Amino acid sequence: MGTFALIDYVIFIAYAALILFVGLFVSRTKKGDKKNSQDYFLASKSLAWWAIGASVIASNISAEQFIGMSGSGFAIGLGIASYEFVAAAALIIVAVVFLPIYLRANIYTMPQFLEMRYDKRVKTLMAFFWLLVFVFVNLTSILYLGALALNKIMEVDMMWSIVGLALFAGIYSIYGGLKAVALTDLIQVVFLIGGGLLTTYVALDYYSGGAGAVAGFEKLVQTVPQKFDMILSKDDPNYKYLPGLGVILGGMWVSALYYFGCNQYIIQRALAAKSVAQAQLGLVFAGLLKIVLPLIVVVPGIVAYALDAPLEKPDQAYPWLMHNFIPAGIKGLAFAALVAAIVSSLASMVNSISTIFTMDIFKEYISPRASEVTLVKVGRVTAVAGLVIAVAIAPLLGNLDQAFQFIQEFTGFVSPGALAIFLVGFFWKRANAQGAIAAAVGTFVFSLLMWLLLPEVSFLDRMGYVFLACVLLMLIFGWKSKVDPAKVVVIDPKLFRTTTVFKALSLCIIVILSCIYYIFW
Repeated sequence: MGTFALIDYVIFIAYAALILFVGLFVSRTKKGDKKNSQDYFLASKSLAWWAIGASVIASNISAEQFIGMSGSGFAIGLGIASYEFVAAAALIIVAVVFLPIYLRANIYTMPQFLEMRYDKRVKTLMAFFWLLVFVFVNLTSILYLGALALNKIMEVDMMWSIVGLALFAGIYSIYGGLKAVALTDLIQVVFLIGGGLLTTYVALDYYSGGAGAVAGFEKLVQTVPQKFDMILSKDDPNYKYLPGLGVILGGMWVSALYYFGCNQYIIQRALAAKSVAQAQLGLVFAGLLKIVLPLIVVVPGIVAYALDAPLEKPDQAYPWLMHNFIPAGIKGLAFAALVAAIVSSLASMVNSISTIFTMDIFKEYISPRASEVTLVKVGRVTAVAGLVIAVAIAPLLGNLDQAFQFIQEFTGFVSPGALAIFLVGFFWKRANAQGAIAAAVGTFVFSLLMWLLLPEVSFLDRMGYVFLACVLLMLIFGWKSKVDPAKVVVIDPKLFRTTTVFKALSLCIIVILSCIYYIFW
């Protein structure tokens, strides 16, 4: 079973052809028409809840989950799934609190909102922060981990894998913009979840000796119970990654709320919604899918551990499992699921990079009177440039042990300050630009100082402490400042009303999460 059979190649090629066809098909314009910036960057504000939810998950789940979280599942266990579970709950908060404020502001980008709430300096500072993190951390890590998968499963050279993934994602996303990304994501999610669950089923069935996936899971819990602790004790060697109750009560909330509530890469889908209700329903749909994801991205890593996989590093767990235990036919589908996760995330990241640069840097400072056609062209050129830079840097990530942890820790330098700037800006009238700039700089200073001086503090706990420090900074700077009515976010209780369906699905998420933590405490 170690090699690809003809049926596997047929399935994978059919998947790739389908994505490219749909991506280019939905990107068409009528003869004589030209895309404007709203068409290209916000899909003409036409996305329904199912497209938003699917695109959020496809954008969010990438090689860093399939490869990185499986690696952490191998090294740590089910506890790493807290990233998915806390995110499911955080999506409810984002849908109720963040989204209505953004959609009322009628914005394209997160920096644009910061200019409306604070001033141009805050917008520009955060725009550059995000561009640097998106290109040099997120885009490069997605390419590297995706190439690692191709290298281990199909034995394709790492550099060719990196270039191939970049070209695949770039062809339709750079031409078609957000609409092409979001609508192809709907197909990507079917492959991602369907193929991923099939891989998990086959792995668990093999582990049970053919007695089925449920029997395999029960055997797994009995054989390696240490891998099923959701809350790690202080004497656990992986406590530094998942610091006990701090996981569900502390810094992970900073990570999740920032990622899903302040991150252009994710929130852009919701900004393109037909209405607030559709956007909210899309996010709660994504929350339900998040609960399923640990079955796809964590459990296979635990199976590899239970099978005593001879790995050089934990991140090889998922490729090893696919290479050795997934039969012909299913392997092609599983591989398509993995590539779907990688390509959809690349396409989404590239689209967000081009949106921020075009709308917040180019239009603001380089060509304020640029035509709509020019803005779309600049967006495409920026997307190409971002991909080229990431392709050049991605091979340098080869010496990482657990890439997922690297990504979380590095992003954790940005997220506390950014979340503080948004939340304090929402709810405190005296929040001002000086305080926001202090928080933007302080998040790096505080994080770096704690990293150097208090290395024993988990990066999740550190994020929580740095967030509180940034909030305090903003309170100090704004304490006696004058309120500018034009800058204040007007909070109307009617703004946060939700539909009955949204409330029911949100309750469902909370009940499921409560049961999971109760069982695997």
